[in-house]
Amino acid sequence: MPKFSANLSMLYTEHPFMERFAAAAADGFKAVEYVSPYEVAPETITAELQRCNLTQALFNLPAGDWAAGERGIGCLPDRVSEFEQSVDTAIRYAEVTGCRKINCLVGIQPPGVDTHALEETLVGNLQYAARRLADSGIALVFEPINTRDIPGYFVTNTKQAERIMDRVGHSNLLIQYDFYHMQVMQGDIVATFERLQDKIGHVQIADNPGRHEPGTGEINHDFIFKRLDELGYDGWVGCEYRPTSTTSEGLGWLKAYQ
Repeated sequence: MPKFSANLSMLYTEHPFMERFAAAAADGFKAVEYVSPYEVAPETITAELQRCNLTQALFNLPAGDWAAGERGIGCLPDRVSEFEQSVDTAIRYAEVTGCRKINCLVGIQPPGVDTHALEETLVGNLQYAARRLADSGIALVFEPINTRDIPGYFVTNTKQAERIMDRVGHSNLLIQYDFYHMQVMQGDIVATFERLQDKIGHVQIADNPGRHEPGTGEINHDFIFKRLDELGYDGWVGCEYRPTSTTSEGLGWLKAYQ
């Protein structure tokens, strides 16, 4: 059966952030992930992970000013120094919390900036981060995201992600494959996963439309989970969706897999 990780940035939002760990553990999750740990001391997070017997599956590199609408800085030519500093910060948090995988949100394309310049910046930043994280035993992933949820996001499909991976040319860079985002952008989601499996480092799920829990939309998650098992995927499956009610009330879908 797949191993499920609760994304605490979207699940259990009826609780304050530090109370979400215990709520996830009480519902049977064995791992957690989230957008950003950086608002809390890493030692505080580690203590709660240990208390709840949870694994830290994933978090993102610092993503800029989230409240102002930024969704990563990896492709921004005027933020390279900030990006490099963010890698230092992420490594410190990962080492304290025991996190072995970090996602890079690449950012939104600024108006008037040449696409070639953005890709050159992103490739250079990913090369830097992949090397630095490899030295610390941490894997780096980056994620294609649909343009409905994040208009203007720079990496939006697997073809683009593959091209960037090839240009980066480092074995420590993999794709974070969100079945929901790729259903919106390109479809054929299971066949694409099968083709790219060796290049995928983390998986996330949500149903479509609405980005709610499995069973609320058109995606056949039971088929996805069976294929993940058949294909030997042994990583975490991140539950990154918006519950239709409270998180715990909407976890009926999970019972069959626990």
